[in-house]
Amino acid sequence: MEVTNEAITARIYVALELSKSRWVVAIRLPGTGTTSLYQVPGGDLDGLMTLLHRARSIAEQRGSDELEICSCYEAGYDGFWLHRALEARGVRNTVLDSASIKISRRRKHVKTDRTDARGMLGVLMALYRGEDDVCAVVRVPSEEEEDRKRITRSRESLLHERIRRTNRIRSLLHLQGVRSINPNRDGWEHQLKDLETGDGRSFPKGLLREIRREAILLTTAKRLLAQINREIQAISQRKTRRRTGRGANPVAVRLCAIRGIGPQTAAVFASEVFYRSFRNRREIASYVGLSPTPYASGSVSRDQGISKAGNRRARRDAIELAWLWLRHQPGSALSEWYHRRVADGVGRVRRIAIAALARRLMIALWHYLEHGVIPEGAVVRT
Repeated sequence: MEVTNEAITARIYVALELSKSRWVVAIRLPGTGTTSLYQVPGGDLDGLMTLLHRARSIAEQRGSDELEICSCYEAGYDGFWLHRALEARGVRNTVLDSASIKISRRRKHVKTDRTDARGMLGVLMALYRGEDDVCAVVRVPSEEEEDRKRITRSRESLLHERIRRTNRIRSLLHLQGVRSINPNRDGWEHQLKDLETGDGRSFPKGLLREIRREAILLTTAKRLLAQINREIQAISQRKTRRRTGRGANPVAVRLCAIRGIGPQTAAVFASEVFYRSFRNRREIASYVGLSPTPYASGSVSRDQGISKAGNRRARRDAIELAWLWLRHQPGSALSEWYHRRVADGVGRVRRIAIAALARRLMIALWHYLEHGVIPEGAVVRT
């Protein structure tokens, strides 16, 4: 966290513990060693600002001339709207990564909204003292960057829904010994007419009506999924389609120029990873969760595998892309490195190597987007 060297004589530190029903607000005024706790109804921004203005007035009465209100809350259910609202009202807000906050392991951890608010307040004060290792700070995307993520995440949700409905229909059919119907094939609903059970009895009417209801939900999911796939296709093309109402994403277009990277993968990387800037290769590997996690203590030294602490959607697609890269880019330097590393290895050796290939591939794509350097030996679509 970067703290500017502004001439601030005093700071009011504020920590917000958010929930649906209430917000617990911890406030520490300058020159005091005590923390005051308050409550406002969940989502009551005006009530929160009234509380902060009152704290400012009290601090000014105690002799603080120039004040800055510094607040924080954990990333979660409320997203980033509150951060933008506070920043627009002159509050300097920080969004904390809750998973990175260190807790004591000496005893059972006491967890209440009040203790969490106090703990966050201590973390915020430590960050402003320059102790960057106490907690990770979440980079807040712009409204446009956040909105771009919706289409790929909506597609992911619809894919799960399609699989769920397909499995549900299959399980209902299997209850009566019917195994020949595949809901993924076109026209499968026609097979429901005059359907019989596995032992030759007429199919139960109530069960058949339930299957038809599931079929309607499955058809809806497939239709919406096809619509989203067309939109993603347009995002990754140089020329946009008017009917989608979306413009092409330059990052996705450039990624699609490399053989083996399709529109879906390009859209995920463009919206989840490469919309932000990275200073070095370690940052990109860490953000995707593909960085190694060594364990070294005394005479014990071993590798615990990848961290899995980054963007899970990007990590999943990076692993899938690594397998596709071996198929579509067999002559590239990365594919040759993988084959030298694996040789005749199978199982765990291949899984470890493919994770390493995914990490190298993400770094190579970052260099390609930042500096125009095509991965060595890679084939580009014409």
